[in-house]
Amino acid sequence: MADSNEMEALKASMRGALSAAASLGAVKEKVEAFDAGIGIAPEDLEELSRLTLAHAVAAQALRGLIEAMRARQ
Repeated sequence: MADSNEMEALKASMRGALSAAASLGAVKEKVEAFDAGIGIAPEDLEELSRLTLAHAVAAQALRGLIEAMRARQ
């Protein structure tokens, strides 16, 4: 039988990863519009840094939880 706390943690981690991915996806068009001849504004780089870090952390947390669950099976 699955642990209900672990199941809720898995659901929350999935929501977090999807939310972070959606935030990153929201700037896709901005990134696609970057012009190599003009460069990228520091504030745009800061935003991308923040969003990619959030995405990486959320995805790694989800992965870690899944791996822990697999190890117990």
